[in-house]
Amino acid sequence: MTTLGILHPGSMGAAVAAQARRSGAEVLWCPVGRSASTKERSERHELTPVRGLSEMTERSDIILSLCPPAAAEDVARAVAARSYARIYVDGNAVSPATMANISAILQRSGSTVVDGSVIGSPPSESKSPRLYLSGPATALSAVAQLFAGSTVQAYPLSGGIGQASALKLSYSSYQKASRALAAVAYALASDHGVEAELLDIAQGRTTSYLAETAYFPKVAARSWRWGPEMTEAARALEEAGLPADLADAAAAVMGRWAGLKDTSPDLALVIDELHRDPRDPT
Repeated sequence: MTTLGILHPGSMGAAVAAQARRSGAEVLWCPVGRSASTKERSERHELTPVRGLSEMTERSDIILSLCPPAAAEDVARAVAARSYARIYVDGNAVSPATMANISAILQRSGSTVVDGSVIGSPPSESKSPRLYLSGPATALSAVAQLFAGSTVQAYPLSGGIGQASALKLSYSSYQKASRALAAVAYALASDHGVEAELLDIAQGRTTSYLAETAYFPKVAARSWRWGPEMTEAARALEEAGLPADLADAAAAVMGRWAGLKDTSPDLALVIDELHRDPRDPT
């Protein structure tokens, strides 16, 4: 039986870990410092608690990091400090340069590093996200095998570390920034009382996010994670010599929703928060 350590089981991490468990792996998680909601998710998915990170690194054949991108390097350093020398998968939305830093940190401890990216919604009976993987071929095979027969579809990529991260941010820089831009456009129309006309135009285009106003609150509640991802996307665009202004702007927009972290706001509150200058203490 392969033993997988998951850092840290948020809504995506816990669901992905549950699919590995369904395929026969034992999945470890570390409750130290984690929230009550994380504990509830981990218990619901029947993940095995460990006493601390040291126990996880001692027991795990593979460690998978799925955390907010701003924490990805610190998480890697914590694992490297335990001299972990097996397979480490960074599945976070980070730029290729950040991924290279993470790889260097872990390789010094003897880890075999895999660059991963999850594209799609958390896996369930009806949702089947893709897990793209790049890095050493033997490690890719071992990680893909974790999800054989599950609803997580593993896709190995050629080209080494950085490829999976580049793919993730290529997709998310559009998919997430466009939703933020749609919310700003709707807010402007609402200020001038023409939101109904805007939606009428948008609904004529079936793929327009402008027609999905019910999704704006979900975007706002997730922006504490998506904002840092947009910052990493901006870095990836800059690395490629491309303009990063829209990604930077999307991160700034999402920063205005920081106070709505993991809540269920209504549309009116989401629009009000867009008007609130985060530099204004009142």
